[in-house]
Amino acid sequence: MRKFGDLTEADITPKSVYFNRRQVLRAMGLAGAAVVGAKVFSHIAYPPASVQAGAKLNVTVKSPFSTTEKMNTFEDVTHYNNFYEFGTAKSDPSQNAGKFHTIPWTVSVEGEVKKPAKYSMDDILKLAPLEERIYRHRCVEGWSIVVPWIGYSLSTILNLAQPTEKAKYVAFQSYYDRGQMPLAEGSGILLPYEEGLRLDEAMNPLTLLCVGMYGESLPNQDGAPVRMVIPWKYGFKSIKSIVKIKLVKGQPSSTWNIYAPQEYGFYSNVNPNVDHPRWSQAAERRLGEFLRRKTLMFNGYSDQVASLYTGMDLKKNY
Repeated sequence: MRKFGDLTEADITPKSVYFNRRQVLRAMGLAGAAVVGAKVFSHIAYPPASVQAGAKLNVTVKSPFSTTEKMNTFEDVTHYNNFYEFGTAKSDPSQNAGKFHTIPWTVSVEGEVKKPAKYSMDDILKLAPLEERIYRHRCVEGWSIVVPWIGYSLSTILNLAQPTEKAKYVAFQSYYDRGQMPLAEGSGILLPYEEGLRLDEAMNPLTLLCVGMYGESLPNQDGAPVRMVIPWKYGFKSIKSIVKIKLVKGQPSSTWNIYAPQEYGFYSNVNPNVDHPRWSQAAERRLGEFLRRKTLMFNGYSDQVASLYTGMDLKKNY
């Protein structure tokens, strides 16, 4: 694990990928679209540039939690996704999420808190300095990626809410609109998507409230405009497009745990010693690589999170 690294944008994204994307956009005339629109429709209040998809984010902190492993390309991370609201195939989200409306956006923080609040995306971007965190991710299906996410610890917004003594868990809910997500009806899961963490898990510094990646705000297919990133758990725990954060007394609902509890436990910690009923979890395939690699306990984040589960049977509490 890297302490305080000296990464540049070139370290994160291959230059050919990074610059060619922008050349294509300029060729399409998209760079000046907002300016033209502002002149013609001067009465319209345009949202701050910082909350628009693909906007450059002002990252001021290099996280000590970042891995030094080779990162996947922007192409990998934006074209191989699980986001059932936009289709069940890995290529579906990139093809179907382009017109998803994320402006305006509000996230409510409520429940067992002393100070409930509703935050716009512009509010969220101002709550704390934005960090770049290069995290490993392990999908329950057996593939893995390394991504330079942008955000800050979820504990920032939870501390502002001031959890009461009754708060033991944190429940999350995704946005769902049947009109914008017609393919979701064929997904087979209950929507809106729900997830949950124990409060101590949510307060762990690794638990990231994520607003961007690769130096920019999140693409729609990767959970725009705000999502969770929990690197020691299987990927489905990192809920996308969040609209509600609720602190609660008891263990909250978790979409995949409801759908198939024998396959998807509430905790869903990466554990090579606990197999999925239909396949082994001992090895994984990193996107872009042919050979499989050994899966690490807690996805390699044992030093930061193993103490959360002291005394627990991790095969029973999978």
